[in-house]
Amino acid sequence: MPKLKNKKGVAKRFRLTKSGKIKYASCGKSHLLSSKKTKRIRRLRRGKIIKGQKEAKYLKRVLPYG
Repeated sequence: MPKLKNKKGVAKRFRLTKSGKIKYASCGKSHLLSSKKTKRIRRLRRGKIIKGQKEAKYLKRVLPYG
């Protein structure tokens, strides 16, 4: 049986945690930071977890090996 292929764009943006949840980095922290509040920039540093079941199901399918 051949190896399963994953979607490279998705693999670069999302990671699976040990418990099987999908985590990703926030967007909006590369430029135009002077107009954003310090608290907002600090919040953007934190990773986020996918909440929607439908999205999580799709992402797990395109990331077969995590």
